[in-house]
Amino acid sequence: MFLISTRNFPPELGGMQNLMEGLSNALLNHGPVKVFAEAHDESENYDQTSNLNIERVSGLKIFRKYRKANLVKDFLSLNEIRACFFDHWKSIENIEKNILEKTKSFCLIHSKEINHPVGSSLHKRVLNALAKADHVIANSKFTKEFAMKLGVKNVSVINPGCNYPIQINEEAKEFAQNIYGNASPKLITVSRLDGRKSHQNVMMTVKNLLPKFPSLKYVSVGDGDERKNLLKLRKELNLENNVELIFKSTEQEKVALLEQSDVFVMPSVIFKKSVEGFGITYIEAASYGKPSIGGIYGGEGDAIKSGQTGYLCNGNDLNAIYETLLKTLANDHYLELGANALEFSKDFNWEKIVKKYISLI
Repeated sequence: MFLISTRNFPPELGGMQNLMEGLSNALLNHGPVKVFAEAHDESENYDQTSNLNIERVSGLKIFRKYRKANLVKDFLSLNEIRACFFDHWKSIENIEKNILEKTKSFCLIHSKEINHPVGSSLHKRVLNALAKADHVIANSKFTKEFAMKLGVKNVSVINPGCNYPIQINEEAKEFAQNIYGNASPKLITVSRLDGRKSHQNVMMTVKNLLPKFPSLKYVSVGDGDERKNLLKLRKELNLENNVELIFKSTEQEKVALLEQSDVFVMPSVIFKKSVEGFGITYIEAASYGKPSIGGIYGGEGDAIKSGQTGYLCNGNDLNAIYETLLKTLANDHYLELGANALEFSKDFNWEKIVKKYISLI
């Protein structure tokens, strides 16, 4: 049996949630899986349709990690566990090392959550928590190097797996067709709306591209702190006909928009110490045969083979984004990049990825 303890799990949306769901389901092919996850709206509906044995932890958020840790410790003491997986250093922090000695333990790291000044109390907490795990799993080579500089030991790289492609229903296909209309080319970003993702710079680049591509449409799928700023900028740039901001969508609508796009654009930057540790959405786009434009500051190099499956560029430099998109769109070059991306995405199939974890047990 495998045990998963996670702060991030569906039905809550996000890359980490998808990662932990994918890992949990992939482990099912190798044995029973017990998941301890936090309660959210719609948790009950999700759990009833899941193949996983999920136990939710509710109550005040400040106390949840202690309640969940106690549940994990009790479960470990009463059951034979082949391996346990923690999504975050805070998920393993309150589990005593001697309790973990009867199993193999893995703790995942993603970059932002371990980025604390060396010698600070938070930095010491991170090191002490991660030292309890047999294996610290970084989501990219960048994150591994970053962690080792901070003093983290026993770090291995296993890139996140991808749950896509999935079958798209006709209703979602029609939704996407209505959004794009007769636009060409079609650009898309699927992510939270925060400063790290460079939505504003992409939008300004779209404005600069319109003389060459008057029928261009840029679709952003996701919500977040930048919503008001993006709405304001779209109006100021007079881009209401060329930029579609979709704050809420179903999974089917999201993948239909991806599938009908031409290029995925998310040249991430460093924002308030936050950096892109990997970028699973690049792989999700690739699984539908779409090339990606990513940033140069984080772990995007593991998710995009620059010049082959897309390009990396400086997301702070409008000219760099412009020239990179121009190069990608010229002479339908994005079609060749997309074909390469589709082939590349097969390396991130969960069936392949989970075997890397199993080999470490």
